[in-house]
Amino acid sequence: MLALTENVTEIVNKLSEEVPEMSGVRIAAEPDGQSLSVSPADHALDGDQTIEQGGATVWVEANAAQALDGMVLDGGVDEDGNIQFALGQQA
Repeated sequence: MLALTENVTEIVNKLSEEVPEMSGVRIAAEPDGQSLSVSPADHALDGDQTIEQGGATVWVEANAAQALDGMVLDGGVDEDGNIQFALGQQA
């Protein structure tokens, strides 16, 4: 299962507070099968895996969940306010 860092939980929680129609983020595999997308969401879709940590909710689409098993999602915000996510292997 995908693990979340404290940075990611803080980012998702802050976004959820600022955007009332958003209650989490959703990670999905792109049609090319080579990349993933992260987008605001207000609920899971059928087959999504739900990860709740530190008050943050992340839904992972079934195809993405397989690719992300054993990974950790980290994130940060740059000086311009852009959110960036990165994946690494779980220790």
